Amino acid sequence: HPCSSVLSFKFAQFSHPLYNGRDSLQVTCMKKLFDPIRRFIQRSGLILNLRRVWLLIVLWAVLANLAYQTNRDIFFRLSYLVIFIVVVSLFWAFYSIQAFRLERNLLTPRAQVGRVAEERFIASSTGFVPKLWIELHDAGNLPGHPVSRVLSALARRVRYSWNVRSLCRLRGRFYLGPITIASGDPFGLFVFQRALPDTERSIVIYPMTIDLPNFAPALGQLRGGDTRQQRTHFITTNASGSREYAPGDSFNRIHWLSTARNDRLIVKEFELDPTSDVWILLDMERGIHTGSWWEQSWYERELTDLWMQERVSKLAPNTEEYAVTAAASIAKYFLDKQRAVGLAVSNREHTFAQPDRGERQLSRLLEMLAVVESDGGQPFATFFAEEAARLTRGVTLVLITPSSEPEWIRFAQDARRRALNLVCVLIDSSSFGIKTEFSTVVGELAAGGVPAYTVRQGDDLRVALSGNALARTR
Repeated sequence: HPCSSVLSFKFAQFSHPLYNGRDSLQVTCMKKLFDPIRRFIQRSGLILNLRRVWLLIVLWAVLANLAYQTNRDIFFRLSYLVIFIVVVSLFWAFYSIQAFRLERNLLTPRAQVGRVAEERFIASSTGFVPKLWIELHDAGNLPGHPVSRVLSALARRVRYSWNVRSLCRLRGRFYLGPITIASGDPFGLFVFQRALPDTERSIVIYPMTIDLPNFAPALGQLRGGDTRQQRTHFITTNASGSREYAPGDSFNRIHWLSTARNDRLIVKEFELDPTSDVWILLDMERGIHTGSWWEQSWYERELTDLWMQERVSKLAPNTEEYAVTAAASIAKYFLDKQRAVGLAVSNREHTFAQPDRGERQLSRLLEMLAVVESDGGQPFATFFAEEAARLTRGVTLVLITPSSEPEWIRFAQDARRRALNLVCVLIDSSSFGIKTEFSTVVGELAAGGVPAYTVRQGDDLRVALSGNALARTR
């Protein structure tokens, strides 16, 4: 068929290497030429503006036709007036978004649930033409952060500054920006948009931490105990002070900076270190965490004033937030006692942190807990058995779970027989609307001598995690 032969010839021609190379080069050049124009049309909303002024375009065409047909001055002047209004409006709207600068400074790159995140904005009107209005639209995903607004009556060559403060109610890593501005002309004919550069930020919201007055069992009852304030000739991680060199001191104990400063030999003194670490095992299995039926309305309500007055719960009504907050608070409690704290989470990524001490470890744990989600597929019994098998005698395990399955309790009893110290924090999911029975779990833990706390929806964690652990299971 003639058509098929022509198509075959065209296909062979396009398949030639030289032709393809030349064609791809032309396509690349055309893309480089038209891509900026296409992006400008999309971002500025030029097509939408043409739809908005179509009536004036039709009016101008009618007036121009009447002026040509009748040769009357009134029609010429009206057509010129329409052109003048369109041109001035177009220039005004486009110049308004170009002659505008915005500086964004994130004052709190790290915040915490229950505290305030703050940003500072400085807007500069750099042009010679005043701006009737500038609309700011922030594409960030931090909930309850009111950055989007309208700035009205901006005089020429002035600077405005304001702060945006919002209460952090959700933990996680959030993105702020980019900011897109929009402005128009006095007649409302054109509205242009422009994405402002360097207006993207990120903020990490740590989980809330509660200052616990005590956490049972007392540190002295745990195998390994607290740091013993006893001098030792061994080198440990706890340096307690310095003194002058005495005959018999090891040279690796010499503190050279103090020696150079005092012009005599100065050695470091050390204290005995506790022999056990604290491991926090956080259950983030998918399917066992739940929330109250009114959880969505909790997120949507404006609770800022009530929150500051301590009239409402500061935690979202779901077991995940209660478990993460309990883990963060317990980690802070032991780190304040100079204990080495590690973390293992049964989420999808299997979040893991080796035991360590100090503020740096606390920041590390809070950073990890900020993004933890209940998306794990491993049952808590299996997770607990795998982690406990790697630990040595004398280690303290803090188990945080909403699970009422009896299988993990058998592993807990086996860990007790292996001289592992256990403390359980049970998030009672029945108080969140799930029909589960926790009395069996509490009874078996109490019978095995395992200290356990029960946290219910609406409980004050400072009270729920303090005092006698066995008494708190009631």
